Amino acid sequence: MPIRMEEVTHTYMEGGPFESTAIWNVNLDIKDGEFLGLIGHTGSGKSTLIQHMNGLLKPSEGTVIVNEIRIEKDSKNLRELRQQVGLVFQYPEHQLFEETVALDIAFGPKNLGLSKAEIDLRVREAVQLVGLSFDEIKDRSPFELSGGQRRRVAIAGVLAMKPGILILDEPTAGLDPRGRDEIFNEISVLHKEQGYTIILVSHSMEDIARLADRIIVMNQGQIALTGTPKEVFAHAGELKEMGLDVPQVTNLMLALKEKGLDVPTDIYTVQQAKAVLKQILEGGGNRRA
Repeated sequence: MPIRMEEVTHTYMEGGPFESTAIWNVNLDIKDGEFLGLIGHTGSGKSTLIQHMNGLLKPSEGTVIVNEIRIEKDSKNLRELRQQVGLVFQYPEHQLFEETVALDIAFGPKNLGLSKAEIDLRVREAVQLVGLSFDEIKDRSPFELSGGQRRRVAIAGVLAMKPGILILDEPTAGLDPRGRDEIFNEISVLHKEQGYTIILVSHSMEDIARLADRIIVMNQGQIALTGTPKEVFAHAGELKEMGLDVPQVTNLMLALKEKGLDVPTDIYTVQQAKAVLKQILEGGGNRRA
C-alpha cells in the first residue's frame, strides 16, 4: 500500500486568531499502481490533502504512511520521502530557470549527489518519458519552447528524481486543447507502461472520467464520495449540490432520457456515448455500452 492516511487533520495557523481546519479525520488508502482522480470545489481541501503525501505539509493530527515512511506532526528529515513522491503543481514551468533544458532537468538529480553518468542517463530517460526528443531540445533554452513543451520539461524534472508516485495538480491548466491532450497522453503512458502510481487533481470531469481508475470527491475538508467513475458520476445530484458537475456527455444522456429516449444514464465518456447512439441510429437497440 504506497499511501495510507489515518485520521488525518490539518489546521492552518493553529492556535492563532486565523486558525482554519482545511481537512479533518481523513482516512484513505491508495494502492500501488493505481490511477486516482481527485475532484472537489475550490477550498474543499484537495491541495492540502496532496501536500501531505510528500511531506510538504505534516498533519496536525493523525498519520500519513508512504511506502512505510511515517509522517506525523513532529516528523523531520523527509528527504527520502520526497524522492519517492513527485509533486507537480499548477504551472510548473514557472519554476524553470536554467540556461538549457538538460541543465534544468538535471537540477534535482545533481542535488542527490549522483555521478555525472547517472545524471545524464536520468535526464535522457526523463525527456523520453514525456515524449520529447532529447537530441532536439537538450541544448535549447526552456523559454524558447511552446507552452506544452515547457510543461513537459517541468514534469521531466520531477521524473528525473525517479519517484514511484506522481501527483499532478491541474497539470494542463492554461494549455490549449492540443497541449492538454499531449500532457494527458504522456501521463497515461507513465501509468500504463511505466507502472507509476498517479494522483491527478483536475476540475475537468471529462479527463478524470477517461483516465482515473478511482475517483475521490472532497467536500468541506472530508472525503464525500469515492468509487469508480461510473459509481461516482451516478451521484449527479449530490455532485451538483457540492458545486461540481458530471461529464458533459453524462448530462447529454440525462437530457435525452428526459426527452423520452430510452438511453442509459451511466455513461461518462465520449466513446461510450458514441457506441450507444450508434446502436440507436442503426436500429440495433439501445443496450448499455
